[in-house]
Amino acid sequence: MRRTHDMGGDPDAGLIDRSQHEMDDWEILADALNQVAGVKGLKTTDETRRAREDMESEQYLSMSYYERWIASLETILVEKGLMTREEIDRKVAELEERWGEP
Repeated sequence: MRRTHDMGGDPDAGLIDRSQHEMDDWEILADALNQVAGVKGLKTTDETRRAREDMESEQYLSMSYYERWIASLETILVEKGLMTREEIDRKVAELEERWGEP
């Protein structure tokens, strides 16, 4: 059974946008957080892939590439008891107040 993330070869999935684009600041930060979490041993590639693959279809399809990365990292941090969703939400609100919404 095909899952939402498994779009390869699906004729209904549409074309993949292969154009290069300038990364937004928040996307650069998302990439950096992901890299640091890996280097620090907080998550593995397989864990992040599993977290993305386990997302509800509507959630997965409504997110951009880096939004999925951040959501999967949040899931892993919560699963491992390293942070709570409340702690993450508080920090996000604090950063949005300081920097503005992305």
